[in-house]
Amino acid sequence: MLHEDRSRAESFGQDAAAYHAERPSYPPALVDALVDPPVRDVLDVGCGTGIASALLTARGARVLGVEPDPRMAAVAREGGLEVEVAAFETWDAAGRTFDLVMSAQAWHWVDAAAGSARAAEVLRPGGRIGLFWNFGRPTDAIRDALGAAYAAAGESDLERHSVLLGNADDRLTGTAAALDTTGAFGRVAVRAFPWVREYGRDAWIRQLFTHSDHAALPADRRAALSAAVAEAVDGLGGTVALDYDARLVTAVRRG
Repeated sequence: MLHEDRSRAESFGQDAAAYHAERPSYPPALVDALVDPPVRDVLDVGCGTGIASALLTARGARVLGVEPDPRMAAVAREGGLEVEVAAFETWDAAGRTFDLVMSAQAWHWVDAAAGSARAAEVLRPGGRIGLFWNFGRPTDAIRDALGAAYAAAGESDLERHSVLLGNADDRLTGTAAALDTTGAFGRVAVRAFPWVREYGRDAWIRQLFTHSDHAALPADRRAALSAAVAEAVDGLGGTVALDYDARLVTAVRRG
């Protein structure tokens, strides 16, 4: 199970500042869905450096982050977020409850069964859970160019399993099933919010290596892949305009 691979789960903090600078945000329509109906108290599970928390704070919510990596938490605190360092499954809520439990790009690092039960415990009746991810949906031209670059660098297996590069995984269905199993939530819905972000060549390469599978590469393989990808992006005109689907798994806590 991916959440058991703690070396990957804790790789993001190796350069938390780069993660904060390079990772994409989330589209306004998704944030609209999270705050409709309005929410006051929000728990952000695996808040990282606070990218998603800031979007909810800007909408007037009071956000508390829970983050297992103190290096990521430190960056979030610099941005003004209150963060408690702990794994969500064992975090002490101290009797606190919330209108919204959310997790942005992080729920797959939580044990799905234990995390779903824990979320039900800390949600107020009628409160909601909102778990979301950005999934890349590259055009054929981008996919072909980058696929060739990964092959040239000997990293085709990495490309075939990258969610960023349009490869599906089962995290949405697994997440929904775990919420259903608790019996604490109403109907689980999965919604998609398409959006686009454009990257220059260097920005594209920097954000690639904020992903745990890329960050885990040894230095020589990272260098080879960076060079191949740089050449591919130059061939695309120097930019990558990546279509994303931000996908939200959401349900309401039964009364």
